[in-house]
Amino acid sequence: MKRINHLVWLCAFCVAIVACSGTANREDDRITIAVIPKGTTHEFWKSVHAGAVKASRELDIEIFWQGPLKEDDREEQIKVVDSFKARRVSGIALAPLDEKALRVPVRNAVRAGIPVLVLDSALDSDDHISFVSTDNYRGGRVAGDHLADILGGEGKVVLLRLQEGSSSTMKREQGFLDAIAEHDGIEVVSSNQYGGVTTETSFRASENLLSALGAATGGVDGVFCPNESTTFGMLRALQDAGLAGKIKLVGFDSSQQLVDAMREGELHGLVLQDPFNMGYLAVKLLVGHLSGEAIEKRVDTGLTLVTQKNMDEPRVHQQLLPDLNKYLN
Repeated sequence: MKRINHLVWLCAFCVAIVACSGTANREDDRITIAVIPKGTTHEFWKSVHAGAVKASRELDIEIFWQGPLKEDDREEQIKVVDSFKARRVSGIALAPLDEKALRVPVRNAVRAGIPVLVLDSALDSDDHISFVSTDNYRGGRVAGDHLADILGGEGKVVLLRLQEGSSSTMKREQGFLDAIAEHDGIEVVSSNQYGGVTTETSFRASENLLSALGAATGGVDGVFCPNESTTFGMLRALQDAGLAGKIKLVGFDSSQQLVDAMREGELHGLVLQDPFNMGYLAVKLLVGHLSGEAIEKRVDTGLTLVTQKNMDEPRVHQQLLPDLNKYLN
């Protein structure tokens, strides 16, 4: 009997120690959020990163920033998601490269008890807790209406797509085509070509497209590109062909080169997202969810049409060329 009582007391003591130890770990463990972009080279993603850093400082949490180098490396992004699942981070904020290819990795992370928030580009799934993004379809419509306006409702236009599977740009492309379809005097002469995810691939695709359509002899009056790399690639091709400023170019997102081109009259409009706020809200909402707060399933971070007329307005200029140094250096 004494031996049994001794064993009971020993087991109770061990359970108490484990329980206390577990409580201490939960109190001491810092919240860790993995922020996984589509890529790490474009200015857009640097702004997302800066916004996430700002939120992490305000909330006194730790973020891990890691993603594929190029925005077409689906396998690498899947590996990154799986890696952070294995590390048992507190939460994941993901900008999926492909609306379908990332479904299983996200589902696996959620089943492992790690909440996932999706930002920038949609995921064909209901497993994530929230979606923080621009209204990309509306952004495409804004671009289409603006291009039609500066063409006076007449002309031949080109859509240079980014890549298949990218939900955000696919919605912009569709929005653009739907808006242009409402203008009877405008003909879409090409909408099935892809620039790819780098400036160089977009530049080559743009050169081939402009040549094939006889852009130098009036075959193209206007162009829309749905992201930073396609816009800059097309701009370079137009510059090399001596057509910059003559053919109306409307793009998406921003960089120093694009701002300079707009000032020179070689770029006629940019639809801007708010990537800094996107990164900031993604981290804030994830931490709120972890704290038991109810968060919205869809958060629209807004957009702005920038032209040569409004580019120097303080609010617009800050969005065009945000100062990221205090967050990323």
